[in-house]
Amino acid sequence: MTTASASLERFAASKLAGLDRRNLRRRTRETLPLGGALVERDGRQLINACSNDYLGLSQHPDVTAAAAAAACRYGAGAGASRLVTGGHPLLFDLEARLATFKGTEDCLVFGSGYLANLAITPALVGKGDIVFVDSLAHACLHAGARLSGARVETFPHNDMAALASRLTELRGDHRHAMILTDGVFSMDGDLAPLPDLLALADRHNAWTLVDDAHGIGVIGNGHGSTHAFQPPVTPPLQMGTLSKALGSYGGYVCASKDVCDLLRTRARPLVFTTALPPASIAAALTALDLIARDPVLRDRPMRLARRFCRALGLAEPASPIVPIIIGKEADALAASATLETAGFLVTAIRPPTVPRGTARLRVTFNAAHSEADIDRLASTLKSILQPAEAAES
Repeated sequence: MTTASASLERFAASKLAGLDRRNLRRRTRETLPLGGALVERDGRQLINACSNDYLGLSQHPDVTAAAAAAACRYGAGAGASRLVTGGHPLLFDLEARLATFKGTEDCLVFGSGYLANLAITPALVGKGDIVFVDSLAHACLHAGARLSGARVETFPHNDMAALASRLTELRGDHRHAMILTDGVFSMDGDLAPLPDLLALADRHNAWTLVDDAHGIGVIGNGHGSTHAFQPPVTPPLQMGTLSKALGSYGGYVCASKDVCDLLRTRARPLVFTTALPPASIAAALTALDLIARDPVLRDRPMRLARRFCRALGLAEPASPIVPIIIGKEADALAASATLETAGFLVTAIRPPTVPRGTARLRVTFNAAHSEADIDRLASTLKSILQPAEAAES
């Protein structure tokens, strides 16, 4: 082993040891999807209660058949970026469908949701501009803001008074401004106060990017967090993914035609990344059809989330994401292990994904869950949480 290789190994081993001491090391375990809400891990069947496949569409026979047919007809990959040879007709169909579904002029599909958020902000702002980001917004929104070269200011989660104060103080010193927020916050399940936020944005001429990855398909009659309000709101930039409720893979932004055309030219993660494979595109198109025509399917995750919260005496959920805050990392890991023994897969979420001291179980609800699954999960969690509450008191 060379000197450089040896020093790299020592560095990695030291970092891993530190993560182990703080219960922050990540390990990937082999997990086989079995269909519906079931998975297999270490030879045991578990009920998956932490997936983002809210409607079970990744396993839906129409969706998988569409993906298989597209792969057989068009091949396994796109072969190049969109601007070289990757402009597949199915992609244009998907962009048109998403724009109609989200109520915008145009849409642009990216290789993933993370890539979309690395692309959008740096393509629109830079040095001399300012970006305001909700403190609990997804990591890729923060990463895209930092990549832009603009000044980045975080504001306390969903605190419109704090955002208004910072806009008043700082906006006038910068050429352009953006506000970045999740529509549905992925670790807490709450919604951004979009009507108030967009009113502030208009008052200060700031462009708003809403990440609706966890909204489309399950909130606002399936149209996402922008339709959770009456009347619905229309941010200038609506980003989302194809990989959660739509059961496929990829990301997108819905916006005006001119904005999308600018991004087609300037968004580096689009220009320099191979386009989506045909199977993923066809799967997403079929999933959109299912969501549009089946209100029972798209409403079921929320109904199950409400049932679960009533059983545990929790507040009414705003989305199919319900966090159970544990606190310490070791305690969250232990609770997750107890649930696995009882037949449930609910992964412990720890820093830096969530703030220190808020390690949690992030429970998500799938249309394939049965009411009996949810009742048993709630009962099992109650038995885990009550001893901890008694010890604290």
